[in-house]
Amino acid sequence: MFEQLGLIGCGLMGGSFALAMKKAGLVKRVVGYSKSPSTTDRARQMGVIDVEAPSALLAVAGADIVLVAVPVAATEATLKAIKHLVTPQMLIMDVGSTKADVVQAARRALRDQVGSFVPAHPITGREVSGVEHAEADLYSGRQVILTPTERTFTAQLQKAEELWTALGSRVTSMSPESHDAAFAAVSHLPHVLAFAMMNSITGQDTGDEFLSLAGPGFRDFTRIAASDPKVWRDILLSNREELISQSKLFQQALRTLEQAMEKGDAQALEDMLTLASETRAHWRMGAQRTSKPR
Repeated sequence: MFEQLGLIGCGLMGGSFALAMKKAGLVKRVVGYSKSPSTTDRARQMGVIDVEAPSALLAVAGADIVLVAVPVAATEATLKAIKHLVTPQMLIMDVGSTKADVVQAARRALRDQVGSFVPAHPITGREVSGVEHAEADLYSGRQVILTPTERTFTAQLQKAEELWTALGSRVTSMSPESHDAAFAAVSHLPHVLAFAMMNSITGQDTGDEFLSLAGPGFRDFTRIAASDPKVWRDILLSNREELISQSKLFQQALRTLEQAMEKGDAQALEDMLTLASETRAHWRMGAQRTSKPR
């Protein structure tokens, strides 16, 4: 049980975290701050937070756990703003989709207090944003990746693992660099492809007509293109090196398919489609690894 959660960023992810902690009986009081006062006010009206704070620093005052749920580009400024009230006993986490840049930001901002910070990435979310979409079960049954550094306090890491587990999440640990390489492939590139697919169609003179004929397959494939542009702008820029590497590999795979079609090579095309189909059929989302790479 935590006495007080200092919530910085009362949107979908932060709001859902607060609701989840309340539902599980893991926190007595939630003090929240968002850059937009209307968001904080709405969060209070919904019961997501109990008290509105006028600043990030005051949201942290008296807290024994802090969640930073802001765009990754705002992480360093946010941590600098709260540094003077961070204590060695406090658990601080984020929910950013990239980790190497977040870890570097935390090192610069928190300095000697960086041991209290446990970088976290819950593998969940929705294509909509805003506290009005927050839900207490958003993290239940989902995987959460922790990327502790050599300076992360053992006690804080244990608290983070126990907390996410209590919220119904499956917890895995890995290095920030391994995390970013993996999620460039399985999350960031798929978003780029969905965004690019929408733009490639809408950029055509007959794009609107084509979209009117699209069915469930297109809807499912492009669902994530409705995600928050500002959030994904920051994610794509912060992990651009790994992402560009994955994009080049994708382009090679696409070109191989194109060449088979150009040549009319039915067998080569079928072999490639079969490999993809069988791999997808046997894939299980969130399958647990047997080790915890650091």
